[in-house]
Amino acid sequence: MSESLVDWKTYLQVASLSDVGMRRQTNQDNMSVALASSYQHWQEKGHLFICADGMGAHAAGELASKLAIDHIPHLYARFNEGSAGHCLQKAMVGANKEINRRGMAHEEFHNMGTTCCSLLLLPEGAVIGHIGDSRVYRLSGSRLEQLTFDHSLVWEMKAAGQLTEEEERGGKIPKNVITRSLGPYPDCKVDLEGPFPIKPNDTFLLCSDGLTAVINDSEIASILSIMNPDEAARVLVDLSNLRGGPDNITVVIVKVLQPDMAGPEQAVTRKRAAGSSTPKIVSIVILALSLLFILLFCLTQNYLTAIVPGIAAIGSLIFLLYQRFLTGFEPTSGHSGGKFGRGPYVRVNCASGEQFASQMSDVLKRLQAGAAEQKWDIDWDEMKRRIGEAEAAVKAKKFPQAVREYGRTISFMMERLRNQNDDSSSSSIDL
Repeated sequence: MSESLVDWKTYLQVASLSDVGMRRQTNQDNMSVALASSYQHWQEKGHLFICADGMGAHAAGELASKLAIDHIPHLYARFNEGSAGHCLQKAMVGANKEINRRGMAHEEFHNMGTTCCSLLLLPEGAVIGHIGDSRVYRLSGSRLEQLTFDHSLVWEMKAAGQLTEEEERGGKIPKNVITRSLGPYPDCKVDLEGPFPIKPNDTFLLCSDGLTAVINDSEIASILSIMNPDEAARVLVDLSNLRGGPDNITVVIVKVLQPDMAGPEQAVTRKRAAGSSTPKIVSIVILALSLLFILLFCLTQNYLTAIVPGIAAIGSLIFLLYQRFLTGFEPTSGHSGGKFGRGPYVRVNCASGEQFASQMSDVLKRLQAGAAEQKWDIDWDEMKRRIGEAEAAVKAKKFPQAVREYGRTISFMMERLRNQNDDSSSSSIDL
C-alpha cells in the first residue's frame, strides 16, 4: 500500500456529529478529526481528535472553540521536541494564548473561553489532553471508563472531600461551573492522561457536556456497545434532544478495528528499523573494547601499539555521534516516555442487552404518550411498524437488534419533531 494513500477504514470507524440542541440559538461547540496522512505519520504523530465547547456571549464562545480546533492540530504538527503527549499539551497551551489574545483585542470577545478534550491514537496507545468538563470515554469489552477528570467545581470539591454524594444529588453546587478552560487567562493548565492500551473493538467517545448532562454513563455504554459509530452518534444526539436538549451536543466516536494499524509494508519497515540497530550495537562494543585495550597498552607502556585501538575508538565514537545527532538515534516523537494522569476516573459496566432493550422500550412508550399529548404530526403507522420490529426482536431474544430498532425509532421521532411547526423548545418530553 502506498504511504501517501492510506485507507484508515480498515483500522478505524469514525463518526462525528454536532447539534445546536433544543434551547440554544447558536452552536458554540466545535470538533475536529485529523487522521494521519501515512503510516509513517501515524507512527510519529498518531491520529488526532478534538471536541471543544465554547463559552461567551454572542459569537464569542463559537469563536473560542473554533480557534481551539484550528490551532491545536496546526501547533501539534509543528512541535517535535519531546513526547507526543507533551507536544499535544504545548499545542493546547498555545491555542489558549491565541484565544486569550483575540479576547483581549476585541471588547465583544473579552473573557471568551472554551473547554477542550483531545485524543491521540498512537502506536503505544491512547493519549489525552483536556481542560474543562468535555469528556473522553473508552468502551473496552463491556466496561465504559471515563478517562478524563472534570475540571468543574463539583468534581474538584468531591476530590477534596468537601462535597458528599448526597449534597451532589441535592444540587448544592451547580454542575456547570467549570474551574479551567482555554482563553480567559494568558496561562492555563492542561492535563494529560495515558497512554492507555488499545485492544480490538475498543471505542472512544469525545463529547461536550450537552450530552452527559442528560444521558448517563450506563446508557452511553450500552449504545456504544450495541450500535455502530454512525448510528450511536445519531441516537446519542437525538435522545439528548428528546430529553430537552438544554445545550449544544457534540460527539466524536472512534472504534478501533485493528490497534496495530500495521500493514505489510509497515511491518517490513519496522523489521528494517530493528535490524538497523545492529551497526550501533557493534560500534558500542568496538568502542568499549578499544578503550580497554588503550588502557592496557598504556599501563604496559606500549604507546605505539595503542594507536590502532585508538583509531578504532575514534571511528566508533564519530559513527555514534553521527547517528545520535543527525539520524535520530533516540527517537522521541510519538512516544509518551511515561504515564500521564491517574485515569480512568469512572468505571461503569454495560447493562445487559435485555435490560437496555427494556429501558429503550419504556422511553418510546413515554415518547409516544408525550407526542400524542402535544399533537405532533407523525406517521403513527410507520412508528408502530418500527416498534413492532423491535418487539419481535425482543421476543426472539435478539436484544442487540431490538436496541438498534428502538434507537432508529427514536431518530425517526426526532426527525419528525424537527419538522414540527411549533416552537421546538416547547416540544421536549421528560424522558
